[in-house]
Amino acid sequence: MIRIDPPLPFETPKGPAMAHFLIDYGPEHHLLWVCFQDDSGECWTWSNKDIRLQHNLSMGRAKKCLTPKSEGV
Repeated sequence: MIRIDPPLPFETPKGPAMAHFLIDYGPEHHLLWVCFQDDSGECWTWSNKDIRLQHNLSMGRAKKCLTPKSEGV
């Protein structure tokens, strides 16, 4: 288990959260992020495949649309 200092802001399936710890069980497993949800304060552990960093314009990470664009529009 690795403490993340400062915490990282993530988008999770339950909304925005801050990741405070990282659990790494080795190369055969996904990383697990221990996050505290912004809205509820609940603590959840999310798999690496389920979360994304929040957008941050000052760091050059603009919010991107994840759905494919329709052709001819």
